[in-house]
Amino acid sequence: MSTVRPGNQPTLVVVDVQVGVMAESWESARVISNIARAVQRARAGGVPVVWIQDESDELPRDSASWQLVPELVPTSADCRVYKRFASSFEETNLEDVLRQLGTTHIVLAGAQTNWCIRATAYAALERGYDLTLLQDAHTTSGIDLGQGLKVEASGIVADLNVAMKWLSYPGRKSAVARAEEVEFGVASRLAPF
Repeated sequence: MSTVRPGNQPTLVVVDVQVGVMAESWESARVISNIARAVQRARAGGVPVVWIQDESDELPRDSASWQLVPELVPTSADCRVYKRFASSFEETNLEDVLRQLGTTHIVLAGAQTNWCIRATAYAALERGYDLTLLQDAHTTSGIDLGQGLKVEASGIVADLNVAMKWLSYPGRKSAVARAEEVEFGVASRLAPF
């Protein structure tokens, strides 16, 4: 439990699982399925779900590529946040939304691992939230570095999973868990803490 933010109220934050993002992402069908399962489990446990959607030149608001993938459908009880930067906190109302929900613990899923998931994870910890990264519910695309060098998406995902498992901040906890492991219905026993 965070000593920076009293309590243990989890919120599932799903970042940029949009048509244009997931079309090029590694193992997107598997990741979308795991996110859908995490959303289902969060809702069953009364845990709030916050959907983040990126707006950019590549993802103009209301375009087909900007929409969430059809397998993931927010409900009227869910919150939505729109962003223009990698971190879901920068120049958005996410902090206000989390405050209204009483959130102290963010469970994070979505895309792109090396940009928006990484930036949001670090920003959450820096703002005093505990964090659980759903290790099988985030994805990205590989990066071509040129001259025959490429960073594979699977390596990027594995790298962030390792970082979040071992990262340490005073008064906060950072961990990874599979979508099926997180016990959303029991906030005081939220796995794996």
